[in-house]
Amino acid sequence: MDVGEEASGDGSEPDGPSEIEDPLEKMEAEIMRLEKELQYSAAEIVNIRQRSARDKSDAVRFGASSLSRKILPLIGSLEKAVSNFEESSSDAFLDGTRMALDGIWTALQSEGVTRVDSVGNTFDPTCMEAIAMVPAPDGIEPGQVVEVVEDGYMLHERVLRAARVIVAEASVDEPSD
Repeated sequence: MDVGEEASGDGSEPDGPSEIEDPLEKMEAEIMRLEKELQYSAAEIVNIRQRSARDKSDAVRFGASSLSRKILPLIGSLEKAVSNFEESSSDAFLDGTRMALDGIWTALQSEGVTRVDSVGNTFDPTCMEAIAMVPAPDGIEPGQVVEVVEDGYMLHERVLRAARVIVAEASVDEPSD
């Protein structure tokens, strides 16, 4: 109902109070509705934050479950190989151990783990740690990796463990004795 319609009504009510009360009541009702909507929105934001924190916690807590499921059968195979070691020849034990090692490596690769390719490559400080420098042998450029002491591993583009390497350095000609 419009304010103008009330004023042109039958005249039984005074014009002043009805013009102020009706719009005021509408505004108060709208304010109450908006406040309630705001409360629902605030509660929903709190729920989303709690759900997000719980999901993040679960992801951290159970993130290794996929890899664990792949490695558990391999642990069982190694345990069987160890328990049967006395009963079998050492060749069977060695073969079983190699198969388990291959299985573990396959499981890690399926999760995105790769070995840092080092020997013969140029030293890369982002994924390698130089533990020694040696004079460059013939055919090896200074700055190239000569030997890997400990393999390095990456998880996708992130270094899990830097490769520990020996790097060729420019040889300094020393006088002969």
